Amino acid sequence: MSTPSTPDFTVLLVGHGSREAEGNDEILRFVDQWRARQPAWRIEVCFIEFAAPSLHDGLLAAAHGSRRVLVLPLILNAAGHVKMEIPEAIEHARLHAQHHATGVSYLYGPHLTACDPILAILKRRLRQAMSALDMPDPHTTGVVLLGRGSSDRGANGDMAKMARWLQEEGDHELVELAFTGITWPRLERVVQRQVLIGMRQIVVLPYYLYTGTLMQRIHRQVDHLRAQYPQIRLTCGTHFGFEKEVFELLDQRVADLLAGVPDSKLPCDGCSYREIAHDLGHGHSHEHTHAPVQVHALAPQGQPA
Repeated sequence: MSTPSTPDFTVLLVGHGSREAEGNDEILRFVDQWRARQPAWRIEVCFIEFAAPSLHDGLLAAAHGSRRVLVLPLILNAAGHVKMEIPEAIEHARLHAQHHATGVSYLYGPHLTACDPILAILKRRLRQAMSALDMPDPHTTGVVLLGRGSSDRGANGDMAKMARWLQEEGDHELVELAFTGITWPRLERVVQRQVLIGMRQIVVLPYYLYTGTLMQRIHRQVDHLRAQYPQIRLTCGTHFGFEKEVFELLDQRVADLLAGVPDSKLPCDGCSYREIAHDLGHGHSHEHTHAPVQVHALAPQGQPA
């Protein structure tokens, strides 16, 4: 990918943020590794919550010395953060830039999404887990794809799609979905079902980028399930934010934004979130556009709402 030696853009990576410092440190290490992969780029980072710099501060700081700020969510699924909070913060930053006549524009890229590169990571993690089992037979080994869970049906649907893809591209007869919170089913119930139908081994694949309180909870839950079902071999994978596919996806996001490639990965049903926010007293522009130009319209792009 050819890039000017002194680019006129800044990449702002938006992490979720964790109450556990280790999770935030992992994101900072990821950014350091990405900078090493792309030394000609200016890459900055901010967090939605629990860590500094905040999203607001990160957007303003990234604008210093840049004509364009490319905002990329380091997030797997699109729910309220991607559809409402980040666009609203970008709108505020844009208005700030207009008021101070800085001339900077903001371009909003899609989250990582349910896609083939993420599927490749899951397939590799599943192969690794299977190789560690006593009897690596996919016909007697159940798989549980375990994610955070959301009140947004689209985000949960993306996880369901990944579980289905994982089943269709492998030999496992049983690949199920579970969530650590917000929605159902939970891990304990899915493991119970798999045991009842005769699975002799179960692989839990966390659908998480970095560590934090939820990853710690998952490992505690799996330890508890091992004690509850001593006749079953349970193995649990780890988060996967440092895999090469994650870097490559972000590289492609930057290339697409710089090339003006239309974005079809940000669903406009996020508009319902912004309507709710507006009703609660949070101002936000509801103007639309479906080209990845500077963010006059912060509705995520795709089909009209």
